[in-house]
Amino acid sequence: MQHNIFTTMRSLKLIDGCKGTQIYALNPSNTTITGGGGGGGGVGGGGGGGVGEKLLHHLHDHLGVNTARYKSNQNCQAVVDTLLPHGLPKADLLEPQIEPYLKSVNFVETLADVYRRTANCLQFEKSEAYLEQCAIFRGLPDPKLFRRSLRLSRQHAVDAHSKVVISAWLKYERREDELIGTSAMECCGRNVECPKAALVPGYNPESVYDPCVCSRTPQEDVDDEGSVGMRNVQPLRKMEICHFASEKRRRERINFSHNGISAEGMRAAEIFSRTKKVDSFDPKIVLELLSLANKFCCEEMKSACDVHLASLVGDIESAMLFIEYGLEETAYLLVAACLQVFLRELPNSLNNPNVVKFFCSVEARKRLAVVGHASFLLFYFLSQIAMEDDMKSNTTVMLLERLGECATSSWQKQLVNHLLGCVMLERNEYKDAQHWFQASAEAGHVYSLVGFARAKYRRGHKFSAYKQMNSLISDYTPVGWMYQERSLYCLGKEKMMDLNTATELDPTLSFPYMYRAVLMVEDKKIGAAISEINKIIGFKVSAECLALRAWFSIAMEDYDGALRDVRALLTLEPNYMMFNGKMPADQLVELLRHHAQQWNQADCWMQLYDRWSSVDDIGSLAVVHQMLANDPGRSLLWFRQSLLLLRLNSQKAAMRSLRLARNYSSSEHERLVYEGWILYDTGHREEALAKAEESISIQRSFEAFFLKAYALADSSLDSESSLYVIELLEEALKCPSDGLRKGQALNNLGSVYVDCENLDRARVCYINALTIKHTRAHQGLARVYHLKNQRKHAYDEMTKLIEKARNNASAYEKRSEYCDRDMAKNDLSMATQLDPLRTYPYRYRAAGI
Repeated sequence: MQHNIFTTMRSLKLIDGCKGTQIYALNPSNTTITGGGGGGGGVGGGGGGGVGEKLLHHLHDHLGVNTARYKSNQNCQAVVDTLLPHGLPKADLLEPQIEPYLKSVNFVETLADVYRRTANCLQFEKSEAYLEQCAIFRGLPDPKLFRRSLRLSRQHAVDAHSKVVISAWLKYERREDELIGTSAMECCGRNVECPKAALVPGYNPESVYDPCVCSRTPQEDVDDEGSVGMRNVQPLRKMEICHFASEKRRRERINFSHNGISAEGMRAAEIFSRTKKVDSFDPKIVLELLSLANKFCCEEMKSACDVHLASLVGDIESAMLFIEYGLEETAYLLVAACLQVFLRELPNSLNNPNVVKFFCSVEARKRLAVVGHASFLLFYFLSQIAMEDDMKSNTTVMLLERLGECATSSWQKQLVNHLLGCVMLERNEYKDAQHWFQASAEAGHVYSLVGFARAKYRRGHKFSAYKQMNSLISDYTPVGWMYQERSLYCLGKEKMMDLNTATELDPTLSFPYMYRAVLMVEDKKIGAAISEINKIIGFKVSAECLALRAWFSIAMEDYDGALRDVRALLTLEPNYMMFNGKMPADQLVELLRHHAQQWNQADCWMQLYDRWSSVDDIGSLAVVHQMLANDPGRSLLWFRQSLLLLRLNSQKAAMRSLRLARNYSSSEHERLVYEGWILYDTGHREEALAKAEESISIQRSFEAFFLKAYALADSSLDSESSLYVIELLEEALKCPSDGLRKGQALNNLGSVYVDCENLDRARVCYINALTIKHTRAHQGLARVYHLKNQRKHAYDEMTKLIEKARNNASAYEKRSEYCDRDMAKNDLSMATQLDPLRTYPYRYRAAGI
């Protein structure tokens, strides 16, 4: 995906409109008064009295205009007061969040250490090693790294319990619970997430990405029924022969009169002794057989009953019914199947009080442990979902306590203690928070000392917190978050120095920008405050920074700019609360809407086209949000929103928009395309291709061909594959679509032509894309000129892109390749200033040194 490019949308100050409206309202009365005076003078006065009359008229007009202006300012101030009922932000109320993740002082060193241990550990220990890697990646902004490690953990899982939990977690990452018409027990067609494959124990990492039994045709199941059945059941049946089926048991007389089994159950036991099958029996009879097998140590019968009963669990009701039997009879697979239903129904199943009680109590954990189903992995998954739902809830606390009871290794203890510290801090239980942060720090998690200091500060020990952070900075290589935290506990110049150092060491920390901006507002420098917050919005968009900029815009009476930012942040977080959590953002939209420009749906399309063309992603998001408010069932708009959010690196929000696009799709072929994008964006490339092909088989469409081409191009293409991608993109361009998407298709087609060294065709594609205002095509055209040794033309193309898309760090970076050394240094310096996260400028400068 191309890098983010941000520009600030022009806004209109409403104060001019306010003044004009109020003066217009007051002028008629002024005219009447002035006209009456003039008429009286003309009728009854002579020449000498006329000068006095004119002087009085001028004085009256002057006073009237000033009164109008005064009332206009009063009305504008009233608007501001209505929109800012809680006043302006206060710097003293700002605090950075303690991140609820493992966070190392030296990230590279930590990753290298985990890699070494993963590479050197036994194959049966790799799954847990990759889980530790997941915990480290959890705090990074790119969720793909976390999901990749989670898939590797599933690939190396050995027991059914681990497979069940990780498969459910992978499914949860796609949030398929939000897809209308899907079942929790559906799978994506591969063993990695298949609920049936998860119940088969054994270590087989090579088969994890193979098609699962769910994707087999009925004929394949008939042909291979015997081999599949044996392969699935054989690992479970490597046990000793049932005692009563042995020769010794046959010679003994056993009294079954008081064993609690029915006559029908006894007949079933006799049939099993001959057939070794329980499939034909009623579930109630199979449960009797399971109990009988436990009493008389018949492992073969127990295994058969366990497998069969596990296959019957398919929903919450059946899982709640069978789980007690499974725990009572220590039926490993039956409990695994019940757990699988609970986990694959998340997060909704945590709203079921019976499920919550089952997972949260100490007794339940002990019972799970007896059956082999209480693990750190299980409660880590559950606690993460609980924290996402409500960090302060009792459910979250209890699940974290169960997680702590399962923690054995150092990193596990660090994590659970740190999470408990974060939760207690949110609950304002500062003494407990201090205890848990200290425990995490003692286990080796240095970042928890930040939480320890914060808890001290909240308890009124500010100087103690300051000394704690001083010690931390002295003992370790300084990191940005250390100075950010220490800034809370000092004042004046020292505070600002710490904040500036924090930004220098880690430009991605949003708190320093926010604090400096609010401080400027307190000094009545609102324009400078907006410039400060723009610095981080330019390369890292977050709801809190957009909310702050909207707050400032309202104070400046820039209601269009404020409305743009609030609409954009609602696409990131639909339930966001403005003004320190005191007003829902969607309520503020309704208030602002009456004071900003009004657009109908046709106007919105024009605005979207202009902003999309000028690479104004935030402005485009705002327009799409307004269009969806008018037409919430338009799947195309939800899809457009997802594309914009991906460009802003907001993958979680983008996936939510994609799911809504899928839910609102009006046709089967359209739904398949959106499902394909969901699969592609979560790492399932082959499955995405299959969805695209199925969509094309139903109806040829631009989006289906584009998805297929995009997914195929996301690999090392040989000449034959490149030609096929070109063919797909050309087919896409033959299908109806709008200029926004066709411009992107032309741009991609030009890129493939360049890779095939067909520069002339690439040039045509880029020019055609520019004709329909696909601004990013300037970069592709520049590349063509560069390959043709026309560096001046290449430089000029990139200059055009920079002019059309302001604050475009990637354009400055790319232009540096087409100019002399000194100009390149300037461009790379500008690229770093606009986006400190771009790595090429650092590498270039390092190579030059």
